[in-house]
Amino acid sequence: MKRRIYTASILAFLLGNHMKAQDTTSSDSSAYKKQKLKIEEVNFISSYYSQDGDNSAVTGGKGTEKLTDIATTFEIRVSRRDRYNHKHNLGFELGIDSYTSASSDKIDPNTVTSASYQDVRVYPSLNYSYENEEKNYILSAGLSFSGEFDYTSIGGSLGFSKISKDKNREFTAKGMAFFDTWKVILPIELRNAPSDNDAKQGDKKPRTSYNLGLTLSQVFNRNFQMAFLTDIGYQQGLLATKFNRVYFNDALVTVKSEKLPDTRFKLPVGVRANYFLGDNIVLRTFYRYYWDNWNINSHTISFEPSYKLTAFSSISVPYRFYTQTAAKYFQPIYLHGLEEEFYTSDYDLSKFSSHMIGLGYKITDADKGIFHVKRINSLELRYGFYTRSNGLDSHIITLAMKFK
Repeated sequence: MKRRIYTASILAFLLGNHMKAQDTTSSDSSAYKKQKLKIEEVNFISSYYSQDGDNSAVTGGKGTEKLTDIATTFEIRVSRRDRYNHKHNLGFELGIDSYTSASSDKIDPNTVTSASYQDVRVYPSLNYSYENEEKNYILSAGLSFSGEFDYTSIGGSLGFSKISKDKNREFTAKGMAFFDTWKVILPIELRNAPSDNDAKQGDKKPRTSYNLGLTLSQVFNRNFQMAFLTDIGYQQGLLATKFNRVYFNDALVTVKSEKLPDTRFKLPVGVRANYFLGDNIVLRTFYRYYWDNWNINSHTISFEPSYKLTAFSSISVPYRFYTQTAAKYFQPIYLHGLEEEFYTSDYDLSKFSSHMIGLGYKITDADKGIFHVKRINSLELRYGFYTRSNGLDSHIITLAMKFK
């Protein structure tokens, strides 16, 4: 906690000193007046997620995938303008996930509730942006951290946005880097096995991820908007989950820990289009094609119509279809051969298709406030049901509140 407060204090100190220095250089009647930080908005999001299936990678692609997760995110955004009327934005976000996973408890079946059965993930982040409205560009930077029982991650980002003079077109480039450390946990029966000599129980293994996101958005008219986007990714390090088992097709039914290449290149490209049909209906659509060098190809199509019930409320029905090919290293339980260099029975890397359908309700009232509480600017409640062709089903319900 001290480190997070210290980082925020440095940025506030730099901004504050910049304002003060500018103020002391002027002595005429039009001298810049020091501005206070303005709270732009505060967001609170909480969700409950549950799933079940019968393809747990921990037990070799066969077994319970029952999992529950409660996630809560708190975000605050503040801003101030300098003497040149340039806008400085500072955002802090804190997320906490608490989950239980029946499959993780099978890492060591002799334990009733191992440390991995129930875990908490904490992920704070700090973001800063500088907006020059005269020259129509934005510079941004961010820091993030994520930590749980066997995994820590430190991330950083830099971004640049350029907006056209008529405000109808915007190009954004954002680079991100994540430096992760895995604590290797092997299935109980493999912790002294020579077949898993690429990673030993308790080892600390690194993984580095780099992403470059590019977005070009265009407003064609008051009713139609489009955006083209890509998020190129490269990963290096321990990409296998070492407590996932793989059962082979030999006479002894050999079991090993999952093994995957230590590099992966990802290339997704997508397009988003929003169309305003009259005053009450908004159609939001999205398509994405994904390719990586593990031979996964996927297509995502989503469609979300929203209908304005009143001046302050709306209802939406989101739907998403997804399909992918299998990674070249995937085989179901008992089908891998001992001669294979890489192997996994994780059904996230299998061939499958999925559907998600939901229902959302949103109410906003900037004047009186929600429930007559003036500070509560909007409230949104969403439900989603997800089903996958291999039998995995899940439910999620989310509450989002915005304060201004």
